[in-house]
Amino acid sequence: MTLCRHFGTCGGCAYQDMPQDDYRSLKRRSVADALLRHGIDVAIEDVVEVPPATRRRATLKAKKTDAGVRLGFHAARSHQIVDMQECLVLTPALAELVPKLREMLDEVLRAGDSADAYVLETEAGIDVALRWPRRADPAATSALARWAETLKLARIAANGEILVELARPFVTFGKVKVSPPSGAFLQPTLEGEGALQRFVCRALSGAKAVADLFAGSGTFTFPLAETVRVHAVELDAAPLAAIADAARATQGLKPVTTERRDLYKRPLAGGELARFDAVVLDPPRAGALSQSRTFADAKIPRIAYVSCDAESCARDAAVIIAAGYRLDRLMPVDQFLWSSHIELAALFARKR
Repeated sequence: MTLCRHFGTCGGCAYQDMPQDDYRSLKRRSVADALLRHGIDVAIEDVVEVPPATRRRATLKAKKTDAGVRLGFHAARSHQIVDMQECLVLTPALAELVPKLREMLDEVLRAGDSADAYVLETEAGIDVALRWPRRADPAATSALARWAETLKLARIAANGEILVELARPFVTFGKVKVSPPSGAFLQPTLEGEGALQRFVCRALSGAKAVADLFAGSGTFTFPLAETVRVHAVELDAAPLAAIADAARATQGLKPVTTERRDLYKRPLAGGELARFDAVVLDPPRAGALSQSRTFADAKIPRIAYVSCDAESCARDAAVIIAAGYRLDRLMPVDQFLWSSHIELAALFARKR
């Protein structure tokens, strides 16, 4: 394939020039090595491959200089911004937005300003969440509203404040339309998300009540809720509200309840977990060590663990195995194309 013009400079892609078989082996080996470091020997399923031009979210770095706005990803091992002229990872809609986004930021940023632009392609249009070191003044807000109209953006927010919303952004999980809050975490690709959802639903099939821990905006909550009661637990109030709103608006689901809770400081344990016969976890990159330790006493029959970091996943897997479980399945999903990162889905079953 033709390499991106920024390959070798941009820090986003490290392995774009590798032959496909070697690249696939590299990803698989990264998982095996992480497991080996934690004493785990298990069959690793074939890597689920996600095609190029499918990444629907990204955080772009911007800085206004005398020559204009530089916008793109950081260079490898550097804080220098590679001014993006193309990207083979982003969806076509996001890639096409970049030059217009650069023009928009050139108008609203002041000389020397830096900003982050989180862009998410939703079914209602692109959602833009800006972070910069000041409040948006009336002139900037007016300019952003004009740009939203011109570019047909669904929403623009700055520092968590929604400045313009022309269409309420939404995504579909299972059969449920969910309006995620500005800046919300979602799986990087629809293709990878679908593979993970199918894995989790199949892994927990037949359960009566599931605890969805680190639930986000409901990626696994709603596919599961088509057949099973789900209790969604998340620290951030905004995605929990999105789950509750979507559950109320959708007919035909099993009951969905929500709980705001810091699972690092107060993991579900003991009698709280006894209400469930299955658990799904999708923690941040740091993993879920505190929560994993509670499974020793809970005796949950099945646990589905979704992770975006092989090392923290292997560490937590070792804890769960020591708590009396066996690791029955491990599926890698290559959502982070041409990078060193890999997504994993694991199924643990309680030993009898």
